Amino acid sequence: MPNLKLFVDQDLLAERKAELSAALEPLRACIMERLEVPASAVQVAIVPVIGLPDQPLINVEIHIMPRPNRTRPVLESFGAEVKKLVEAASGASPAFRCMQLDAETYVALK
Repeated sequence: MPNLKLFVDQDLLAERKAELSAALEPLRACIMERLEVPASAVQVAIVPVIGLPDQPLINVEIHIMPRPNRTRPVLESFGAEVKKLVEAASGASPAFRCMQLDAETYVALK
């Protein structure tokens, strides 16, 4: 159920929309490979935002369910790979945050 959102400054998105849109498939492939999930479980989206000038122009956030093999080093390595993909597409250095959800309280309706 990995849910990845790219919160992108609206001005940067206007400049790099084609490149960022083209990066969605490689991002999904990275999630599938590194987190061992099928395409049907992955959600990837770009969200335009207006932020403060002293914040990163892109904030990447992913919510995942915990698994024993998703250790801190594994997730840090995964985050570094995601950051490289996003930076290559955007020309900006993104922030990356990964949150593991509580399986006991998480609810999803599709």
